[in-house]
Amino acid sequence: MRLLDVGKRFNREWIFRHCSYEFKPEKKYAITGPNGSGKSTLLQVIAGATLHNEGTIDFIIQQRTTNNDQHYRHISIVAPYLELIEEMTAKEMLDFHATFKPLIQSLSVAEMLKIAGLEKAINKQVRYFSSGMKQRLKLAQAFFSNTPILLLDEPTTNLDADGIELYLSLISNYTKNRLVIISSNVKQEYSFCEEVIEIGSYK
Repeated sequence: MRLLDVGKRFNREWIFRHCSYEFKPEKKYAITGPNGSGKSTLLQVIAGATLHNEGTIDFIIQQRTTNNDQHYRHISIVAPYLELIEEMTAKEMLDFHATFKPLIQSLSVAEMLKIAGLEKAINKQVRYFSSGMKQRLKLAQAFFSNTPILLLDEPTTNLDADGIELYLSLISNYTKNRLVIISSNVKQEYSFCEEVIEIGSYK
């Protein structure tokens, strides 16, 4: 994936500008910077959730460049601002997610929820989940999707020590052969990354 002179502004203020970077497959990257610096916005631009104002982004999947309106099929994302469907149960949420983004075939949905520590909540509506349980379900939804690109925005939000241990276990076991990009200013969330990008470099 290549960013070529990418910039994003809100009204007249540039959040970041002249951002050129090549993210290589199967590597882990961190985008860091203080709160409000634009690192989450850059991740949203990469995900296609927010349009950039200048520059281009090329997605190269299996050595082929994909259309920008199709690259979402190859991306999974975890973010605090993404909502879950509260009327669904944990199982229904993953089953529904699998209708538009395939899950890995080596595990059943029940096994995925067990790994995420949600086996007792498999038939519980999301509306009754704690904030930590919701974050565990978001992690399961993203890590167990069969996508080559994984985007993680503040991935340990609302997690206790056991939840953070789960996150690090998922990183260790389910990111092989995937491009991982993490937006964070918490060292524990990205200490394993090969490259760190300081968003302040693109102001």
